[in-house]
This record gives sequence, C-alpha cells and structure tokens, in this order.
Amino acid sequence: MMWTWTDCLCVNLLLLLQRAGSEKFEVLGPTRAIVAVAGDEVILPCYIKPNISAEDMRVDWFRFNLPDTQSNTQVHLYQDGRDKYHDQIHSYRGRTSLFKEELKKGNTSLKLIRVQGTNDGHYTCLVQSKTHYDDATIQVYITAIGSKPEVSIEGQKEGGMALLCVSKGWFPEPELEWLDSEGVTLSAGPLETDRDYEGFYIVKLKTTVKETDINRFTCRVRHSQLHEVMETGFHISSELILVHEEAWRIAFALIVSGHCGHISFHYLALEWFAQ
Repeated sequence: MMWTWTDCLCVNLLLLLQRAGSEKFEVLGPTRAIVAVAGDEVILPCYIKPNISAEDMRVDWFRFNLPDTQSNTQVHLYQDGRDKYHDQIHSYRGRTSLFKEELKKGNTSLKLIRVQGTNDGHYTCLVQSKTHYDDATIQVYITAIGSKPEVSIEGQKEGGMALLCVSKGWFPEPELEWLDSEGVTLSAGPLETDRDYEGFYIVKLKTTVKETDINRFTCRVRHSQLHEVMETGFHISSELILVHEEAWRIAFALIVSGHCGHISFHYLALEWFAQ
C-alpha cells in the first residue's frame, strides 16, 4: 500500500490530537474548607484526575488580595522538575513543600508547617502542562486559642477605678467583657483590637468600677466558634480605692490652685500614694 503525503499528514494530525487529548486533566481539591490549628502543620489537598504524572508539569500554589505583599502572591512553585522560591511570599519561606514521590501519581497537595494566623484564607492550586492547565481553590480556616486574660489597674477615672483587661494570641477575633460579682456585664469602653506579626489577635477592654460590698470583678474572654471561655477574677481592697480617691482629690485641688510650689507638691503626693 502506497502512502501519499496527504495520508501521512492525516496520521500525524491524529497522533497529535490523541496526544493532546491524553494530556487533558482536571484539578480537584476538597469540597469543604480545611481547618488548621495555629502552630501545627496542615495539608492542602490537590490532585489531578485522571491520575497522570505531574513531575514534568508546573505546579503553582498562590493567593490573592493579601495585605503587605504587593504583587507577590506565590506560596509555592514547582517547575522544570524542582522547587523555585525566588518569588515566594517571604512569610512562607521554609514552611511549604510538595510530596515529590506522589507527583508521579498526580498528587500536587501542599504541606504547610508552623501555621500562622496570616495563613487564613483562599489558596489556588494551578497545574499546567505544555498543552493544558486547570486549577482548584481551597478555603483554609486558622484557629488559635489565646492567653488567659491579664488584668491591671490603670488608676483613678471619673470617681472610680479604671481597669484594663488584655488577652493575646487568638484567631479569629474573640469577644471580651467585664462582669461584676453577680455575673452582670459591666459597661466598658470600645473593644481595642490589634494583630501581632503572625496575624494573631490581641484584644483589650477598659472599664471603670466603683466600690461595692465585695469589690470583685471578672474579665472574660470568649470564642463561640472555638467553644472556649477563659476568666480572670480581680479583687480590689477598699483601702486601695480610698487611697486612690484621696490622691485624686489632693491632685485636683493642687492643680486648681495653680501655684508652682503646690504643683511640685502635687507630684510628690501622687508619688507617695502610688507607693
């Protein structure tokens, strides 16, 4: 049988189409969000269907809409048979890896160690061959149980004692409240929130209390999603309240007088009462 030039061209086209069709694949991830505990490690599942090898493909894990990263959104990149870290987000350095022995089975999952609060959010797993690409998006929720509330006295304010409560290391943001000895919520200032360098929440709440029969107050931090509650009780002696009230009265009287010598005594009086 004689092959014509047209026959050869048709056969080559069929082979190319067959090869291109064989390289088509779908990238799949979990249907539910992944929950990770701060400080632990987590695996973000991602794999190819059908289970063809990804050893010669590009595997790109990245994120979008991140603060303080400018255009750098790369979490991990595998290309040309090796990992590349040149454009990796700095906070992920030394904390990401792929399962190299599993790439030939189509497993492109990402392992993330020493999980931080800033790792919360959406991740995209992009797999690309020479002729085809697909991606999957994974939602990651980070949880962290913070510290027991720390309570301190800030001094006299509006005829009462100003108290400060601080709790650190939470994710997501918790609730904070002050309670009296009967468990009734006290009025307080606005909740102050901040985040540390790893993205965990620091919460602060101030309240002003007046003398009661018991003079016992409680600061409670609560996280409904984590089902976690911590409390710190705080007792103020009546003598301490009286000392602070008397110091406040003396200071106020001396400031009103306006004499230089009196103002100097005002500072000495406050220093004495603080001892």
